[in-house]
Amino acid sequence: MQRLSGLDASFLYLETAQQLLHVCSILELDTTTMPGGYTFDKLRDALSKRIESMPQFREKLADSRFNLDHPVWVEDEDFDVDRHLHRIGLPPPGGRFELSEILGHIASLPLDRARPLWEKWVIEGIDGADAREGGKLVVLTKVHHAAVDGVTGASLMSQLCSTEPDSADPEPVQGVGGGNQLEISVNGAIKFATRPLKFVNALPSTVNTVLDTVKRARAGQSMAAPFAAPQTPFNANVTGHRNIAFAQLDLDDVKKVKNHFGVKLNDVVMALVSGVLRKFLLDRGQLPDSTLIAMVPVSVHDKSDRPGRNQVSGMFSRLETNVENPLERIKAISEANSVAKQHSSAIGATLLQDWTQFAAPAVFGAAMRVYAASRLSGARPVLNLVVSNVPGPQVPLYYLGCEVGAMYPIGPVFHGAALNITVMSLNGKLDVGLVSCPELLPDLWDMADDFAPALDELLDATR
Repeated sequence: MQRLSGLDASFLYLETAQQLLHVCSILELDTTTMPGGYTFDKLRDALSKRIESMPQFREKLADSRFNLDHPVWVEDEDFDVDRHLHRIGLPPPGGRFELSEILGHIASLPLDRARPLWEKWVIEGIDGADAREGGKLVVLTKVHHAAVDGVTGASLMSQLCSTEPDSADPEPVQGVGGGNQLEISVNGAIKFATRPLKFVNALPSTVNTVLDTVKRARAGQSMAAPFAAPQTPFNANVTGHRNIAFAQLDLDDVKKVKNHFGVKLNDVVMALVSGVLRKFLLDRGQLPDSTLIAMVPVSVHDKSDRPGRNQVSGMFSRLETNVENPLERIKAISEANSVAKQHSSAIGATLLQDWTQFAAPAVFGAAMRVYAASRLSGARPVLNLVVSNVPGPQVPLYYLGCEVGAMYPIGPVFHGAALNITVMSLNGKLDVGLVSCPELLPDLWDMADDFAPALDELLDATR
């Protein structure tokens, strides 16, 4: 068995019927490259073979009422791929609106915690075409955030892909094995007994971080502060429903903007998000006077020695949505991001992991109830939205034999921050995934469709 870290487990403890904490990936596939042609049965058999070499897909949660620590991953001895792989057809005409309606419905469904925390939905009938006759295919993958972060999720997807349509299946890999309730409890008690020592070790770095943050704030060299975000229509408690939209941009165009202004690729992504949100809110007479604040997850996989599948920190970034001129806006974003990155780097890479390790499930649940109640009373949001940038390979990929045309990442939304925009660079494209609640942002496609004009606006300045 393998025990979840505190950060992994926190996504279990914070999940409610409204705040679902799984992540999704939407793949657009070209079935004409599949050797021998596409059928659902062939895709299922190919997936089954790959899963033999990917034990994470065969692991489920296990716990004991006497366990004092976090739950564990154990091998699912009754694993059956048919319980996780589903097939559905789009109603005519099978366009993006019919697709996004189905995607939003699936994203609104919780995962079954009695089984491995993932599922795949194969969606046929794209644009009214038959996938068996060369039509497109869409595959939606859902995985619980307790099992993956952006980096580990992308790694899992890459293991299901190859650079050739007819690549050989990898060798089977043994899983984590089982664990009875006594083993879970005894091992959990040992882990629990060492918490005070780990708590003492975490205190000095926490104190240093607080003192450093105070100094940076006084010098004007700190990242945006929590609770500095203005109110927007999507800063409300989430519902149990999800709506999804997406966009695809040319990565060379994004790099052209990056090179012209001498900024980072992530600065351009933030500038695109800023331009889109500014126009969206301005058109509706809802643009705040102060800038929107985004929380940007930061991978610490290369800096952390802590166990767990979620190895992330984060920084609060100013989107400078109050700056009208797009050229001034991208420069301001770059400068603000530079300060935020320096501040984020000064914070211990494992600080978030260490503190979540100490908190019990009841603490997470109580904190979420208090925060949700504060949102109902009109308290200022901690942040406006989550913006994440996941780098992908710049080569053609084949998912179980089908060429990948797009991979739209879809992150979770939280109470008080009911909008998530995640982008992935893949084979010369920048794929943008947006998710929210239809009760709060019914016109999410308007936001998605503004990404191309926002890029054109920046490209005009390079000519």
